[in-house]
Amino acid sequence: MPRERVSHRDGHVYEFGPEMDPVYEADDGESVTIETIDSLNGAIQRDDDRLDAIPEEVNAATGPIAVAGASPGDVLAVDVEAVRVAEDRGRVLTAPGFGLRQDDPEIDHPATRITEVESGDGADGRDGSDGARDGSDGARDGSDGARDGSDGAAEVIEFEGIDVPIEPVIGTIGVATGGETVSTLTPDDHGGNLDTTDVTGGTTVYFPVFQEGAMLALGDAKAAMADGEMCGTGAEIAVEVDATLSVIADPAVPLDRPVVDTGDAVKTLASAETLEEAVELANGDMLDLLAHHHGFSRTDAYLFSSLVGGLEVSQVVDPQVTARNAVPSEYLSLPF
Repeated sequence: MPRERVSHRDGHVYEFGPEMDPVYEADDGESVTIETIDSLNGAIQRDDDRLDAIPEEVNAATGPIAVAGASPGDVLAVDVEAVRVAEDRGRVLTAPGFGLRQDDPEIDHPATRITEVESGDGADGRDGSDGARDGSDGARDGSDGARDGSDGAAEVIEFEGIDVPIEPVIGTIGVATGGETVSTLTPDDHGGNLDTTDVTGGTTVYFPVFQEGAMLALGDAKAAMADGEMCGTGAEIAVEVDATLSVIADPAVPLDRPVVDTGDAVKTLASAETLEEAVELANGDMLDLLAHHHGFSRTDAYLFSSLVGGLEVSQVVDPQVTARNAVPSEYLSLPF
């Protein structure tokens, strides 16, 4: 049976809140394909396009998608099977008042570099068109725009003559909040703008459910991005995401914040105003999982967490920063 396709054209949000109207309701365990637009809505197409300020509406997140049976206290599992770039260029840029080095006088704010999508041997990976965009939607129709590697598809983006492998990342992904309304620019306990390189094809992301239906929305993808997202962006690009959405009722360990299972490691994610606060939250969530898995006291879980895995930085440029605590899968499996 073909997957249902949910596009940003069907609906998208710029805020996660407690009351969200779904554009589609998925069955528990249903597999869907989600089409996104780049985080700047197609506004940046050339090197001489500039972002003079962060827009009020940024990081359009396709959805929300309600998942049947999801209720507060449950966990929503998002099995990300694949992420495919869906246009012939990304864009990496600076904007005034944004980014790790926003006050550095030697760095231009604003600045833009278009990162053309090319095949791995350096040949242009486009379909023969001139690559122009009308700026209204920034992405091709999912039926022929995405590249899946089966037809000589794109493998790299080009930055100033240097090839960078395409490793797509979903920057913004989250569910309805427990009470507050949060911009898609900001990460928090519901997820949101996590900008975490582990949120990619082949991983499963788990979210606490705060509202009926969970209300998943995602977007703000990057063709490539480094941990930290220092300048404030990765190579922003439209993508298609294949995912299976499943509800875990009455989890053995309740979740307060997102968790990622990469297959090689379990990683707790936390966002806060400072990096110190974020890593403390991520470590605390990890202690809960370690204590349950091994039957540890919280003290032993704390001691063990200092022996294996470690702390990692997701991003340091959003209104809140995001960190993760990783433990290799040989020491920990999730209790659901």
